[in-house]
Amino acid sequence: MKSLLCFALLALAYAAPAISAADRPNILWLVTEDNVATTVGAYGDPLAKTPHIDGLAKSGILFERCYSTSAVCAPTRSSIITGRYASSMGTQHMRSKQPLPAGVKFFPEYLRAAGYFTTNNAKTDYNTSSSWDAAWNENNKTAHWRHRAAGQPFFAIFNFEQSHESSLHKQAAQVTDPAKVRVPAYLPDTPTVRADIAHYYDNVSRADAALGKILAELAADGLAEDTIIFYYGDHGGAVSRSKRFLYENGTHPPLVAHFPKKFQHLAPAAPNSRLSELVNFVDLAPTVLSLAGLPLPAQFQGRAIAGPARKAGPEFTFSFRDRMDERYDMARAVTDGRFRYIRNYYPSQPWGQHLEYLWRQPSMKEWAGLFAAGKLNAAQRAFFENKPTEELFDCAADPDNVRNLAADPAARPQLIRLRAALRAHQLAVRDTGFMPEPLLVAWSGQDSPSVVAADEKRYPLARILEQIDALQLPAQPDAAALLAALRSPEPVIRYWAAVAALRATTPPDVTALLADAEPVVRLAAAEVMLRRGDNAAAWSVVEAVLKDATKSEARLFAVNVVARIPRPAPTAIGTVLALLASSTAAGGGENYTARAAEHLIKKSE
Repeated sequence: MKSLLCFALLALAYAAPAISAADRPNILWLVTEDNVATTVGAYGDPLAKTPHIDGLAKSGILFERCYSTSAVCAPTRSSIITGRYASSMGTQHMRSKQPLPAGVKFFPEYLRAAGYFTTNNAKTDYNTSSSWDAAWNENNKTAHWRHRAAGQPFFAIFNFEQSHESSLHKQAAQVTDPAKVRVPAYLPDTPTVRADIAHYYDNVSRADAALGKILAELAADGLAEDTIIFYYGDHGGAVSRSKRFLYENGTHPPLVAHFPKKFQHLAPAAPNSRLSELVNFVDLAPTVLSLAGLPLPAQFQGRAIAGPARKAGPEFTFSFRDRMDERYDMARAVTDGRFRYIRNYYPSQPWGQHLEYLWRQPSMKEWAGLFAAGKLNAAQRAFFENKPTEELFDCAADPDNVRNLAADPAARPQLIRLRAALRAHQLAVRDTGFMPEPLLVAWSGQDSPSVVAADEKRYPLARILEQIDALQLPAQPDAAALLAALRSPEPVIRYWAAVAALRATTPPDVTALLADAEPVVRLAAAEVMLRRGDNAAAWSVVEAVLKDATKSEARLFAVNVVARIPRPAPTAIGTVLALLASSTAAGGGENYTARAAEHLIKKSE
């Protein structure tokens, strides 16, 4: 009985806050959108005009090596709000509708249960069908700490959209001199490109000004000395080949933390410090709970970077890319803060697939036009050419990530080291990305895709990774190994074998897969055949999937296949695409299938 009593008391002590309610800090998050670190003055850019962020950094801590889980908003926010990599939950595809795993909560729920007043002003975009109502006392454009009960601690988020990519879609008067901006090596140095970069600097400055107003309200309320402040950008930058792409410009946002004197004991360093340890956005949730004196739930895949639960920085950190809007792709990245390794799982297609929203940028349209006209150098045109299977960059010597060292014998040790780190991470989080989205949705049903990913019989991840590497890492897949994989009893392996067949100099006969039970396998086989020439049976497979209104993800997958075939589609396919494109109004702005079909129709006119 004494042992049981001691155990109960220990459990109670662990469950209770480490500090009293009266001593808990307020915690304020200030978030700018699409904001790469290099456009913040505190990170050393002389053109940046960000006085309020710079002021926080001067009195606080600047994290030099912060990385986002993804290079786009919704999958990244899914990771932030859960403290888990979205790629482990099946919520990594843009505008996902998959539920969270059982037992995984939006982390503000823990704060709210402990007595915090939680507010979000106002972006959610958590990329899941699960409800976040329990996370917030207030979740709207008027949400504010001022609405809490007297003496109640608060956790408040304010989101600033002034620097969002959409602000580049329209021309505006410029403050930053375009002649003074640095044009990265992958972009052509033209007036249009310079104008977009200058415009982006101005937008970041506008976001900083809006952020400053919230800081002024905090001071006016007499709360500055009771509030820990975090500022960060939700992922990397907005100008072409940053947002959505796993390079430094897409995944290296700013992060600054300010601790008032009252809470300096919770800080990881003294005021006006710069920390070089690796930080990932999955670390934000455990950090907030640590600062609030709350125990960290098992769901977290990140670490606390401050407070009593702080842990030392890791050797590596990771990012993912899957479907972006209407285009399917898949890549994974790992960095140690200097070297960046990217593993591209669709090397038979380019980074620069047409994305309607991205192509609204004047610089993006011009860049694509210059490529079509043959007016780009090697670094500038690489974006529109088929990707290498592996990329390795020394980010200290090559911050623009244009010199791929993957084939350099001198860089081989780094390649092997980072490749192994990525593999270990994928296995540890049970990366769901190797189930193509239509398969992921079909297999998961009403459950989280993580349930399927945990099933070793259905999803033997180690073997899947080994099989893909064996087929993709050599310059050409071994013919016998490829044929065996195409005949595998496991649909995931059959699918990736068909993807590998796209790179084969002499592709194997995949006709049998046109009758496969899984639509994605049938479509992959059809693409292999149609890349070689017209084939009525293959086109029939594509047409049948396009007409199946019960499988929206497979339909989008099929439109992507049509987009990659280097010849006009048959009239019957064109008729179906026209019908899909006409559904844009009914489907709204997020009807990606309609958006992709509409582009194909315009392209064929």
